[in-house]
Formats: sequence, C-alpha cells, structure tokens
Amino acid sequence: MVGTIWGLALAGAFLLASHFGISSTRLRPAVVDRLGEGPYRGLYSLVAAGAFAWFVWAYETAPYAPVWDWQPWQAWVPAVLMPLALLLVVGGLTTRNPTSVGQEKALTSAEPAQGVLRITRHPFLWGVGLWALSHLVPNGDLGGLLFFGTLAALGIVGALLLDAKKRAGGGLDWERFELTTGFVPFSAILAGKQSLARAAGEFGLWRLVVVVVLYGALLHLHPWLFGVPAIPG
Repeated sequence: MVGTIWGLALAGAFLLASHFGISSTRLRPAVVDRLGEGPYRGLYSLVAAGAFAWFVWAYETAPYAPVWDWQPWQAWVPAVLMPLALLLVVGGLTTRNPTSVGQEKALTSAEPAQGVLRITRHPFLWGVGLWALSHLVPNGDLGGLLFFGTLAALGIVGALLLDAKKRAGGGLDWERFELTTGFVPFSAILAGKQSLARAAGEFGLWRLVVVVVLYGALLHLHPWLFGVPAIPG
C-alpha cells in the first residue's frame, strides 16, 4: 500500500484514531491511571508525532488523481483566509486557554476569555481547520482532499469533542465559560457576548507583527517549500 491512495487513507485514519480514540474516550483516564500524567503525555506526543509524520509521507508519495480542474482563482481562497488562520493559530498558542492541557485553572479566573478567546474558545484548532479547508479548493485531487480534509477534521471535529469532554467534567466554571464564548469564530461577538474591540486590544501589537511576518514569509517561500506559488502570477 506504499505510495497509494489507500495508504494515504490508512495513514489519515490512524492519525484521527490516535487523537480522538485516545484523548476523547475512556482510554485516556485508563492509560493515565496506569502510567501517570507525565509519562502519558510523553507517550501521546510520540504517537501523535509519528502518526503525523506517516501521514505527511503518505501524502507526498500518493499518486495524483484529479477530482476537479485547477483554476487560478482557487489560489486566492487560501491567500485570503490564511491571515485569519494565522491570527487564530498565533493567538491560540500564546494565550492562556482553559481548554488547553495544564491550563484548566484559568476557568476560575474572573474573566477566563481574553484576547483571541473572545473570537472563539478554540482558536488554535479553528486556525488549523481554516488552513486545511482553504487549501482544499486549489488542491482538487483525491490525495489533497484526503490530506486537507483529514486535517480539517482534526481541527474542527477535535474542537467539538473537546467541548463535549469539558462540558461533561467542567462543572459550573465551564458552563460560565461556554456561555460567554463562541465555538464558531466571531459568533460570540455577533451575539453581543464579546467585544471585537477588546479582543483586538488584548491580542496585542506583537502578536499582530508575528502574524504579518509569518504570512509574508509563507507568500515568499511557498514556491520553495511546496513547489507552487501562493498567488499565481
């Protein structure tokens, strides 16, 4: 199955199973009880890294099987959406979030949702999801659909499962956090539960600079990193 679409599908299924099948089921507490929290996190990180490496390799070696024809306008979809995706990823990685491992105590603070969390309580996962969904459009081959579709599911379905897990064990603190934040980006702001102005102010200039630099670097390096220009000439 090496270098086949079926091999890519198998690698994608293993990637999803290694994430959702462990962290979102009763298997996690059973493994933690046996190994301890620290060793479990280390083992989980190794499995996740190995699964992702296999998935990328399977995509790189999969045959090209077109599903729809490529058109120049399609490249503008990721070009337009990537700034938002990067904003969510950078904000998600640098903001204390009660949904992140080891940061659950943030739920008890007076205002647990600050900065990018006012846009969505799952900024990093949504950033990954938007990155993957935006790249589905210009990658209209079967391998691209499996690759980016799997990564989109990893982000967005993962956020849904994380909500369900937190809802089951988070108590009143989680209920308060969930009621004042949104799952879909900007939904809480549109509903009047959060303020876009406060989100922008708390995001900070330095994070914005990081987003701009990363976006510029991706535009410039895209041909060398991925073999195609980010924006067709």
